[in-house]
Amino acid sequence: IEKNKVSVFSSNYQFYGDMSDRVMESLEMLTPKLEIYSIDEAFIKTDSVSFGDVFKDVINIRKKIIKWTGIPMSFGIAPTKTLSKIANHIAKKRTSEGVFDISENSVADDIMKKLPVEELWGISNKWGERLRHMGISTALQLKNSDAKFIRRHTSVVLERMIYELRGIPCLNIESIKPKKNIMSSKSFGAPIGDIEPILEALSSYTARACEKLRKQNSKAGGIYVFIRTNPFQQKKPQHKNGYALNFDLPTSDTRSILHEARKLMRGLYKKGYKYHKCGIILLDLVPDSYKQTHFFSTNDSDEQNNFMKIVDRINNSMGPQTLFYLSQGIEKEWKMRSKNRSNRYTTKWSELLEVN
Repeated sequence: IEKNKVSVFSSNYQFYGDMSDRVMESLEMLTPKLEIYSIDEAFIKTDSVSFGDVFKDVINIRKKIIKWTGIPMSFGIAPTKTLSKIANHIAKKRTSEGVFDISENSVADDIMKKLPVEELWGISNKWGERLRHMGISTALQLKNSDAKFIRRHTSVVLERMIYELRGIPCLNIESIKPKKNIMSSKSFGAPIGDIEPILEALSSYTARACEKLRKQNSKAGGIYVFIRTNPFQQKKPQHKNGYALNFDLPTSDTRSILHEARKLMRGLYKKGYKYHKCGIILLDLVPDSYKQTHFFSTNDSDEQNNFMKIVDRINNSMGPQTLFYLSQGIEKEWKMRSKNRSNRYTTKWSELLEVN
């Protein structure tokens, strides 16, 4: 490391997530339709009339995002999602522009004849091996194959891909949909044998999951809590378990969910094991507008919602964890090691970049 002057950095998920949100919000402002595919990928649709106009528009979008966020994005322009993924891969190598247009058939064919079929979006090595047995080894060969034959001998997914490679859209750009489940889980910084640090970790993961739940305007109908030792250390005693619980009424109140999650964890935990990871999954999500009464329920839903809105508003304006639950702990020695983590410049006042 010293010989080659390698810099080592720990993961900085909070910073990554915040910068991703900023980029996606910028794209949403600049384009009529956006589908967030992952933390660092998205599909967009433009209002441009011709592909020549699209290229100019995308160049301008890229310049604005670099100006607003400092993130140098790569854009692939194409009539379909599958072709745009191919174009994006090429755009990453074109650092001067960061944009590549694969809309012309001749351009697309020239690229696809050199592209191994396994490198296509969504094709695994297993599917690639099967296609090679059928005499299809490149993207161009797949494009020119008999779509109905491929469907009969593989699946409708590959049939759609053939049409996508031909420039016929089969996969629409989807608006952001609320997640059906929300999971929050991380490995501990070191193996833990005592229950209290595990409960602290679970409380923190639960609070974070509930924030995401309210952000997408949903409620949870139940939870699944789990715990496990390190499966890669087979010489040490192994234990893993999980419990699920359905609520009487769907809720997004962190206090209620914390109470139930901690009860489940106390039932899961066993002495004599060194645990590696725990987490929570919020299940059976419904819209926040969902209303249901329960004869024995004494919960004041309006009071719960108003309280959580106040907590979220303060944490959004003053910074994450400005208000937190005591059950989340203070020292948090269970957290993942991050001694080489870069500063969280955009989410921590104490870690702001100083300019003298």
